[in-house]
Amino acid sequence: MISFSQKQIDNIKANISGIEFEMNEGTIRSGKTNSDIFKMARIYAQSPDRDHLVLAYNQEQAYRMFIDGEGFGLMYIFADNSEIRHNENGDHLWINFGKGNEKRIYYKGGGKVNAVGSITGMSFGTVAFLEFNLLNKEVIAESFRRTLASKLRFHLGEQNPPAPNHPNLELLNQFEKTGTYRFRHWRPTDNPILTGQRLKMWEEQSKTSDYLYKRDWLGQRVMPEGVIYSMFDEEKHMTNQLKGRVIETFFTADGGQADATTCAFNVVTFHEGKHYLYRMANYYHSGTETGQTKAMSVYAKEIKQFVSWCYDKWKDLPHWEWFFVDPACKTLREELKLIGISTDKANNNSRDKVTSNGLKIEVGIERVQNAFEKGLLFLYSIDGKYDHYNLIKEIGLYIRTPNGLPVDKNNHACDELRYAVNYFTVEYLI
Repeated sequence: MISFSQKQIDNIKANISGIEFEMNEGTIRSGKTNSDIFKMARIYAQSPDRDHLVLAYNQEQAYRMFIDGEGFGLMYIFADNSEIRHNENGDHLWINFGKGNEKRIYYKGGGKVNAVGSITGMSFGTVAFLEFNLLNKEVIAESFRRTLASKLRFHLGEQNPPAPNHPNLELLNQFEKTGTYRFRHWRPTDNPILTGQRLKMWEEQSKTSDYLYKRDWLGQRVMPEGVIYSMFDEEKHMTNQLKGRVIETFFTADGGQADATTCAFNVVTFHEGKHYLYRMANYYHSGTETGQTKAMSVYAKEIKQFVSWCYDKWKDLPHWEWFFVDPACKTLREELKLIGISTDKANNNSRDKVTSNGLKIEVGIERVQNAFEKGLLFLYSIDGKYDHYNLIKEIGLYIRTPNGLPVDKNNHACDELRYAVNYFTVEYLI
């Protein structure tokens, strides 16, 4: 006899009318997977569609977590009327509900981009995404397309709290914006198996690290450890107001065709004896991510439009003092000059002394870290195409190797931020 918590019961019995994506997110061992199995069992029985999909990082995980479910999976729920089968589309649990009502629950791996091929051409009524944050983004997107002809379209996702800027989360926007999204938060207290003493011990162990406490006990989305700018906290470092008197404005930019081209609008203020740096807005385009390569002349024109947009939005701010561009990006500097924007060489730390790990950029990295930790650096909260999404995403992905060296990847906006903080530090803090 299985005993469910109230949270689990609510999840299993929830009415899904008008809901196309439901996310169950929370800590490990919070009881979400177990109740999700029973939730989907009810939906399979009710669905008019024959074929359904369960996706995990690999097929073994999909089978272990959902089909077997540690003895409580679909194959046990439907023990008397199901069996594992294989056809040209792959392994699946065949369930016979009688009177010609048969269901096929395909279970597949979705952690690698080549998994897209395993579902191309298929149609599903529903998809269950296990460990949604670990799945390949393209596979998820393809899964959504595979349910477009469903008679009862529904997607269930479950995951432990990802970083707040995890790239898979943007795939949920289509459901959030159409009012067809439901979110349910889970904590260890939602699992009836965990008793008071075990819960207390878990909480105490989690408190040894602020990161672990937020993620593993509170079930919050936090930046993972090991990230270079792990001290960044959206609650602390995002703001919608400038503090103090504006001293100056300036721009920083970095460019590339295969890599991302990025430009930020920065404001320096003075308040109660301290200077503050605000990153107000950001132009960002990645040829690699979008598959669309632009000429530097096009980037220059779009950056000029971005500059005009900034001063249209913040009409009271003074004209920029400096327009810093990475010295290595000579073509962008030349193109900007041709359209009337004079630029200056950004401080990319090339003239700084080599640090203990042999990299000069560590000087700039430490300056950014210190600015965040001292509460001197903020991102201004705005919505739209010039927001800080790309920087926030990069912050969550910009990491070090096991040897402590910064990985030269996911760092285009981070580099441009470093140029801004270099100027701010040298001009106002040293």
